[in-house]
Amino acid sequence: MTHGQLGPIHDSLATVTLQSVITEREIPLRHGSISASVSTADDLLFATRGEEHLRWRELFSTEEFGHRDLPHRERVELSYRRLRTVAAAIPDPRALALSAPALTALHEWAGPADPGMATLASIHYNLFLGSLLDHDHAERDLEPWLRMDRIGTFLCTEAEHGNDAVNMETTAEYDRASRQFVLNTPGPGAAKWMPNTSLTGGPKDAVVAARLLVDGRDLGIFLFLTPLSDERGHLPGVSVERLPHTSGAPVDHCATRFHHVRLPHSAMLQGDHGRLSPDGEFESTLGSPRIRFLRSIGRVSMGKLCMSGYSLGATRQAVAVAVRHGSTRLTSGMTKGRRVPLMAHRSHHEPLLDALATTYAATLLHRSVVRQWEVAEEAEREEVDRLVAVTKGWITWAARETMTTCRERCGAKGLLLTQGIAGQLAANEGTITAEGDNQVIWVKAAGELLMGGFTPKPPSETAPEQRSLRDGTHLQDLMADVERIWHERARTRLRTGGVRGNPMARWNGAVTPALELVAAHAHRLAGEALLEGSDRVTGDEAERIRDLHRLFALRQVAAHSGELLAGERLTAEQVRRLPDEVERVVADLEPHALALTERFFVPEQVPGSDPASLVETAGLVETAGLVETAGLVEPAPEAAAGAVPAGAESRAGGLRESEPDAA
Repeated sequence: MTHGQLGPIHDSLATVTLQSVITEREIPLRHGSISASVSTADDLLFATRGEEHLRWRELFSTEEFGHRDLPHRERVELSYRRLRTVAAAIPDPRALALSAPALTALHEWAGPADPGMATLASIHYNLFLGSLLDHDHAERDLEPWLRMDRIGTFLCTEAEHGNDAVNMETTAEYDRASRQFVLNTPGPGAAKWMPNTSLTGGPKDAVVAARLLVDGRDLGIFLFLTPLSDERGHLPGVSVERLPHTSGAPVDHCATRFHHVRLPHSAMLQGDHGRLSPDGEFESTLGSPRIRFLRSIGRVSMGKLCMSGYSLGATRQAVAVAVRHGSTRLTSGMTKGRRVPLMAHRSHHEPLLDALATTYAATLLHRSVVRQWEVAEEAEREEVDRLVAVTKGWITWAARETMTTCRERCGAKGLLLTQGIAGQLAANEGTITAEGDNQVIWVKAAGELLMGGFTPKPPSETAPEQRSLRDGTHLQDLMADVERIWHERARTRLRTGGVRGNPMARWNGAVTPALELVAAHAHRLAGEALLEGSDRVTGDEAERIRDLHRLFALRQVAAHSGELLAGERLTAEQVRRLPDEVERVVADLEPHALALTERFFVPEQVPGSDPASLVETAGLVETAGLVETAGLVEPAPEAAAGAVPAGAESRAGGLRESEPDAA
């Protein structure tokens, strides 16, 4: 694979070197840094996962995955057809499901291409097929799902049991005489909620989470392989009701109930965490039913990595679309009769540079966490699971904020679904809730960080007046100081707050600073990944990455400057200088914004996007520029409208003046 295969780059920065920072060469945060240089351009581009990224970029850049204005049901059907197109492009589905780097790479490109198809692929390959592979499966024929003759889905959440799924009510009672399970939904609140179980897409099977009952004894929650439908319809005892449309990904969400459905003994997904013999004898290496349940649904943790990748891909696309738009869209400058790209205005490019820095940091953090997930030993699993949860919450929330900024910077054009931002922004809401609601998994992480899962870094022994706000290590130390401040405050609240004998009151007093701790923890880890990334490149390229880190870190430091000043980690003069330091790094980064964005390799034209003439014929003609409206310069005469800075021509055929301003 060559650099040219991934698309053109229009800047003097060395592409190959920057490539290594934002692609698959992970930066371990706990297992040591990568210091060895790589030897070839291919290594620098996408390292060991280059073929996967290239395959998906090429596939999802075709018109087959372009935007279609279709009624909801037809749009869902299209998502299933595209799912089968994806399946045909996977050389080894089993290997895909077992590899976190490969699976997340698929999500990074599928998410922005078609949120509906990406959701279906995530359910089939990760939650369904991955669950089968993670349990005993030597005697199970997986070919129907590997070939996608049948589509798999995952039924865990219930109508009245979402984030407290451990209290679910669906049961699978073992009948010793027949050696069968009886799967049953005891009431409306136990209906499995929102899985894609309709007849759309073809025959389907599910892994269903249910309470295992043997002789009236509740042995905990396990998964059961359950046929749902065939070519003629839903099978006896399976009741499916379509739910109202959501605002995001086009998927056939349904409520699903089971009415005393009989399943063979082989339907139970078994492993060391729980096995039931045909005679009904149960054994497990785990004494806790709760831990057995978490082990059964272990694919949800992998799903958090997938949802983070999904959001990352959509975020990178949004940033690319917005920066390209700002670089080619003309508006008024400060000189009468002269027009400049939107990106020439600080009010336009500064928020996009913040978005760019956050997206680089998020990408590098995700690379690191995927790597840690892959190499973690069993004793490290709890810590890594928490890291995955923290990362998922931060990346998907940051994606919402970043995509909102990018949508606004594209003005009215950004509202068009064909531009690849507005629709993905709505679909991203699903990633915030899927595989564990962000707020809930962060609350859980907060409790673990407070109760021994985290040791704050001690403050630097060097006085703050002797350190520079341009020093990346100092900025990282300041972000660690923010962590320590919130950790101390939350623990103090936990010890002293509330009413004796009222644990809810104690936790309510501590949870707000505890959540601030989780946010500070995520920011510090993301900044660390970004700073370490700068160490793997040289020269001007390294300085650009360090600038991105400075901007990212300075924003976090500025947001907590009061606490840092009170804690004597910043001087008053440094607090006063923070806005000037931000201004300096923004000015340094602005000329390189487009080049840095092109490292995301988002296709030049989002499939199905509108040509320039569409905006013109729709009557969305240009209005007066922001600067002109403010009265700072006189309106430019029509004859001068074509005056542009040298070298500002668009890659796609020249700067256009027919789109609504967003300056």
